[in-house]
Amino acid sequence: MKGPLMKIYIIFHSLYGHIYKLAEAEAEGARKVDGAEVKIFQVPETLTEDIIAKMGATETKKQFAHIPVANPQILAEADGIIFGAPTRFGMICAQMRTFLDGTGGLWGAGKLNGKVAGVFTSSNMQHGGQESTILSLHTTLLHHGMIIAGVPNYEKRLGITSEVSGGSFYGASTIAGNNRMPSENELEIARSQGKYVAEIAKKIFQ
Repeated sequence: MKGPLMKIYIIFHSLYGHIYKLAEAEAEGARKVDGAEVKIFQVPETLTEDIIAKMGATETKKQFAHIPVANPQILAEADGIIFGAPTRFGMICAQMRTFLDGTGGLWGAGKLNGKVAGVFTSSNMQHGGQESTILSLHTTLLHHGMIIAGVPNYEKRLGITSEVSGGSFYGASTIAGNNRMPSENELEIARSQGKYVAEIAKKIFQ
């Protein structure tokens, strides 16, 4: 008899769709693991509609307007959580920071201890702070007692390819400058990470 479903949640913030595309790929990878129930959520937007319009993101945000908005309390339900946030000056965006700042009650009760966590990101340029952004979020997750999972070192797409590509052992990523959307190489790295997080969660919780 199969055990209960293992819950993998993907929590993201996106303005122009890059992180959303990676979130979908992470979910595809996690769903490859038998017994994984995968759900995608976005964090609450802190920018006004007027500012979003001035940033040229009104139409792109409509791509994922159907994705439910997360409440920090849902994190306690999950066995594995993968967070996606764009880079802002080498750190996570304010929207994700605000969301995580609302998890103090979960921290106090130890609700996230032992859960598996992963992080993915995007930046405007190749050396725009992707790894520092991921590592900055790792700090918060470690304070919660979570188990960090990056991209497995058997993922060969992390090596030299014929294209400039995001992605590292720390987590999946994409280069978003000049309206560039995630490449298939970057999406495959995200799928690999999603699968890896789900596989580790399965070993722990099933």
